[in-house]
Amino acid sequence: MVDQPLPVISYARISSDTEKDEHGVEDQHRTNGATARRLGWSVVAEITDNDLSAAKAGVTRDGFEAMLRALRAGRLPDGGAVRGAVVVADDRLVRRAGDYERFVDALTYDDGRVYADARGPKNLYSEDVEAMGLFGVVISKIEVRKIQRRLRDNHRSRAERGVPVGGTRPFGWNEDKRTLNEAEAPYVRQAIRDLPRGKSLTAICAEWRAAGLRTSLGNEWTLRSLKLTLWNPRVCGWRNYRGEILRDEEGAPVVGQWETIVTPAEWEAVDAVFQARRGRSVGTGQEIGDVLPENHSQARHLLTGVLRCGRVHEGKMCGTALRVSRHKDCKSHLYVCPSKAAGGCGGLGRQGDLVEEYVIEAVLARLEERQARAASAEPWDGEERLARLVAKRSRLSEEWQNDAISDDVYFPGVKKIEAQLKELRAERHRRQAMAARAGETEDVRERWKGLHVSQRRALVFEALHAVIVHPAGKGRKPFNPDLLVPVWKEE
Repeated sequence: MVDQPLPVISYARISSDTEKDEHGVEDQHRTNGATARRLGWSVVAEITDNDLSAAKAGVTRDGFEAMLRALRAGRLPDGGAVRGAVVVADDRLVRRAGDYERFVDALTYDDGRVYADARGPKNLYSEDVEAMGLFGVVISKIEVRKIQRRLRDNHRSRAERGVPVGGTRPFGWNEDKRTLNEAEAPYVRQAIRDLPRGKSLTAICAEWRAAGLRTSLGNEWTLRSLKLTLWNPRVCGWRNYRGEILRDEEGAPVVGQWETIVTPAEWEAVDAVFQARRGRSVGTGQEIGDVLPENHSQARHLLTGVLRCGRVHEGKMCGTALRVSRHKDCKSHLYVCPSKAAGGCGGLGRQGDLVEEYVIEAVLARLEERQARAASAEPWDGEERLARLVAKRSRLSEEWQNDAISDDVYFPGVKKIEAQLKELRAERHRRQAMAARAGETEDVRERWKGLHVSQRRALVFEALHAVIVHPAGKGRKPFNPDLLVPVWKEE
């Protein structure tokens, strides 16, 4: 009676373009097949996990998991017997100790299983062989971490030199990522100048779509992709590294090796707008926020979301945002409180044109007053403090590099300085944004008629939290502006 060849699984994995060029997955399976034949085994299944890392936690290799199930059961899903596995090398199989232990447990679940790589068979039932395998996994993990550290150091070095990174080209630049795309850059420049003036992301996104613009990947523009493009400090020549502006030892932003679309001051105005909106909105309980909403939608009416119902309902003020409605007996639109089913009280309404006329006049007067105060305000006095902290951080770093101070002194000290620097820079951004917005409100009364509705709404939100609309009583009453109570933003 002739012994039948032992049925085994061939496992292969490649995870980079270099590996694909040098020895593709077909070559690995071919090598595994030659090893199996030399040992008198027969490959009954080829399993591949292409483009999946064996070193990263959280990565699921479906092929690897299927092989473990087959080894533990001793058979394939179609019922075919399995008595072992063959791979090119251990590091093609696992790079994490936990995965190696799972593989050994599955393969040795029954007696008589076999395992081999290109160098020959290994007896995984031997404790010494299993220990050597685990040791190899540890060495492989150390090497992976060295590679990852070298990559991080290389990325950091490229960032500090201002070298453009790989990946898809940024919108506004050509494929070299250095020279401006003359067809795209003007749109980015105009949007960055319009946003602090009150134009909404929604309006800008609609204009870009109407102009037929597409992202670098050829997709339609969304609010998120537009926001990321305008908020990227690359537009002014700076580099964002791990969520922060990359700075040199003197605290100055590192300037990249590419052409800029706008000035740093123009980008900082946009940054201040987005920072002010971050994570803030009107809550579900209709409580009034204290900063700009996340986005001014392209509403058709000026005071949508601004007017709040002041009718006392069930012992408390309703507070619901008024909605726009129409009535056949009224030439203008109406602002009304939604029905009870829609979350309001349904018991208040006002003629839209009269309310808007009053609120516009009040807002314009407020903005003119603010502009007058900004013109006479003292300049920000934090530059000297900022420079002192930057110099202090540089001295501390120099002492640490010269071993004059220990790690226990350096790291807590530099962490405290970095926190103070971040706070001062945020304050400077806020002051710059206030000055920019005040400058934009200059001659606002003359410019009002030419502004887009989203820009008008942004100016309203600049001045107001809300306007509380109190009930006028039953029946038709003459318009009474005293029943409109603005809730102004403190400056």
